[in-house]
Amino acid sequence: MTDDKWEIKLLEPSFSLWEPKRESSKQIAVLMSGGVDSSVTAHLLKEQGWDVLGITMKIPVSCETTSRGCCGADAAFVCNELHIPHYFVDVTRAFEELIIERFRQSYAKGETPNPCVDCNTLLKFSLLWDFLEEKFGISYLATGHYGKVSTMDGQAYLGRAKDKAKDQSYFLYGIASERLSQFVLPLGELTKEEVRSTARQLKLTVAEKAESMELCFAGEGDYRAALSCAEAKQHGDITDMNGNKIGTHKGVANYTLGQRKGIGFAGGRPLYVGKIDSQANTIALGTRDQISFRSVTANQINVLIPEDFIAGKHVYGKIRSYGDPQPCRIVDVGQTTIRVEFDEPQFAPCPGQRLVLYNRDDNIIAGGTISAEATAEH
Repeated sequence: MTDDKWEIKLLEPSFSLWEPKRESSKQIAVLMSGGVDSSVTAHLLKEQGWDVLGITMKIPVSCETTSRGCCGADAAFVCNELHIPHYFVDVTRAFEELIIERFRQSYAKGETPNPCVDCNTLLKFSLLWDFLEEKFGISYLATGHYGKVSTMDGQAYLGRAKDKAKDQSYFLYGIASERLSQFVLPLGELTKEEVRSTARQLKLTVAEKAESMELCFAGEGDYRAALSCAEAKQHGDITDMNGNKIGTHKGVANYTLGQRKGIGFAGGRPLYVGKIDSQANTIALGTRDQISFRSVTANQINVLIPEDFIAGKHVYGKIRSYGDPQPCRIVDVGQTTIRVEFDEPQFAPCPGQRLVLYNRDDNIIAGGTISAEATAEH
């Protein structure tokens, strides 16, 4: 049962009531953001014979647009166009505590958080899914993410999408393995242009809607709008990688590892943020080589393929959401940690970001949060 402390509430239906006509094995909830991807996802599932319910999370964010432009309103209108029931679920308190506050505290510690992974892992694939099962009896969940769920010999796998440029499996690794068999990703075999083409054919109001590029809870603006840690905004020293002062920064929360632009220091050669020390309130700048490392450590591990999660295994890893997984070897496996060594140095592994490991079939083996020890070895 969903913990009452999170005060998750089901709001009134946007247009029509949920009145399923098919058996429970053909009922599915689709998380609707108001974008083209989740909208086409709902359509495709309906075409495949599912009883589809559209769900949009009500989160703590100011949406200064007309009702048609607001993401939640767009989701409701699309569902009405597709003749699909739609509900809002108020997750304000859970979102504030589990996503926004973690985000703020992570930046205050000099880390680079990934709130989208946290939202999927801690909210969508956990509390919200449980809530939907309680309220509607629906055990299947779908999203508009680009990724694949496949099954072989009775085991479900989460893998990369056909459109590698759009693949979002990196953000999904935190799902519990036992829920994979009831997780549906209809866009896994489609390209973005194919999805937009489908939306155009259906004449959906969101067919040409621009992609969301910023944080939803920052009103699609600069992430700094969501930071409220006063101590993280205090000016401090910029140093070189040896600790020699070379300038002044505007507060550690304004910087991420690997950042080059907007630092406020010109060194005559390309320099990047290579270290952030929140306790000393300093950032250090270095060359690309100085802040590239082969060894990366992660904790808070979620394992999806246990038989591949063993020391000595050659796998493929990503330390950022974009780009292809790179060859690496699992060096050490602990109870809650893992250390891998990449064949080639990786640019600026960021504590707080995620390390996600794939096998040769592009399926996710495991993932975790990169720790401060990530930059211990070249």
